[in-house]
Amino acid sequence: MQKKYCAIYLSGTGNTKFCVTKLVKFLDETAPIVAMEDDAAISTIEAYENIVLGYPVQFSNAPKMVRDLILGNRALWKGKNVLCVATMGAFSGDGAGCAARLLKKCGAFVLGGLHLKMPDSVCDSKLLKKSAEEKIQIIRRAEEKIGRAVLQIGRGKFPRDGLSIFAHAAGLLGQRLWFCNRTRHYSRKLKIDRTLCVGCGNCVRVCPMKNLSLEGGEVSPHGKCTICYRCISLCPKKAITLVGKRISEQYRAENYIDRA
Repeated sequence: MQKKYCAIYLSGTGNTKFCVTKLVKFLDETAPIVAMEDDAAISTIEAYENIVLGYPVQFSNAPKMVRDLILGNRALWKGKNVLCVATMGAFSGDGAGCAARLLKKCGAFVLGGLHLKMPDSVCDSKLLKKSAEEKIQIIRRAEEKIGRAVLQIGRGKFPRDGLSIFAHAAGLLGQRLWFCNRTRHYSRKLKIDRTLCVGCGNCVRVCPMKNLSLEGGEVSPHGKCTICYRCISLCPKKAITLVGKRISEQYRAENYIDRA
């Protein structure tokens, strides 16, 4: 009998949503797929034994919002079977392992880990930017890896990306130690360029943390940014930055997925 799954995901620019949806619909076509910030996320986790948990990796770490969901609801995870899916622009090491270790502490059984490289979504940095065709190829390779993972799971063996001691060391030494302050807390570094912002409120509506407010035509951040880049990628005036000082290229996964 096919197992019943649900999927819970954090996705800023659409990469993780795409990957989690693609994967979980192969495992269980009836599975509910719920954004982490949705009011239904907690009740969905409560209702299902098998969970696909998806999120983007940030400096080889799970986002603070993901860590809070796990550790702030410890009893919720006891006895759950969880497959951790981590998306990344380049390097992760133990991206899936970061959440997996927390889940184990909360009494969950970690079914496996899956790492999927997707186009870089950091809009205010030129570091990992690719051409449109390269982005399409990256998405195609991710789809192929998802297909292989589904076949593997069908044979009763889950992928183990990011779960080994070697992956843990790679993530720790590769990025997490050097950038620990970037992901230890929610970021207070989100910047609004008042000369560009027109007060449309789009960023306020899409923020998963409700970190932004609009008063008197001015948008203000409140120090609880989860670094998802959703507001930055959707700002029509490119008025929001976080890591860099100006927008290099706004990215939305849906602009490339249909072409992959």
